[in-house]
Amino acid sequence: MSDRKLSPPLLEKGNKIGIVSTARKISPEEIAPAINVFQRWGLQVVKGNNLHAQDNQFAGSDNQRLEDIQQMLDDPQIRAVICARGGYGTARLIDDIDFSGFLRAPKWIAGYSDVTALHSHINTNFGIETLHSAMPLNFPADGSENESILSFKKALFQGQLDYEVSQFEVFNCTGFETITGELTGGNLSMLYSLIGSPSDIQTKDKILFIEDLDEYLYHVDRMMLNLMRSGKLNQIKALLVGWMSNMNDNSIPFGKNAHEIIRERMQKTNIPVIFGFPAGHLEPNLALILGRKIRIQRKNVLTLRF
Repeated sequence: MSDRKLSPPLLEKGNKIGIVSTARKISPEEIAPAINVFQRWGLQVVKGNNLHAQDNQFAGSDNQRLEDIQQMLDDPQIRAVICARGGYGTARLIDDIDFSGFLRAPKWIAGYSDVTALHSHINTNFGIETLHSAMPLNFPADGSENESILSFKKALFQGQLDYEVSQFEVFNCTGFETITGELTGGNLSMLYSLIGSPSDIQTKDKILFIEDLDEYLYHVDRMMLNLMRSGKLNQIKALLVGWMSNMNDNSIPFGKNAHEIIRERMQKTNIPVIFGFPAGHLEPNLALILGRKIRIQRKNVLTLRF
């Protein structure tokens, strides 16, 4: 694990960016709106050779997806690698990726959901910032730039993010006004699956962000219990909770919703929990710079500054 923190260079007009899919398959039609927007920003778009390959649910075989991301990481002219969509499959590639070219010329790695495997591996092992953000699949079909897309652009071109959130809940927050710490995390299911591996996140003295989609409530409890028992939750500075959307239940109800499950797991700590940050699998999905030290302030609104 590296203690150094490095921010990849910001983008400028004329730069090249690469689009790959490390997980689920994606069609040319699904990616076209994003390419149009990137070109409108003045960027040159390079598509992975196997971007539209198909192998059952995957965007090609493991070897094809590995070839694409390896090509983008090795090419010093590619200034950002944008993951086209999530799904499942990124963790299948991690151990075979050669990061030596990436370390010589760091670049932004952008995406969310299954891409958490890349974020966690890079943040933990190399101390390089990555971008938890909307992906090409999420770009509006009409070519418009919503709040999610604008925050993505600002992160890539300006590197500074400031958010004010009016709708939020707090727990264990008596006396909390300001919290500072490095931001880590991503998709809860992916973080859970990486525990004990070389891609496992380090959470001590950090602000942990979590979000998830389409999980059974008992599984949310299982994952939170595992994070607590493995020491991931008891030494953080704060827990920042994004969208916990489209949760499922069994015919015999679990009896708690996702927020209540998180509260139950955190109630024996004095660690602030902040619910309602708009990032994850709903709109808006505001960009977050993982590995960056941030400041959270609570007054009438919740303010995050990167």
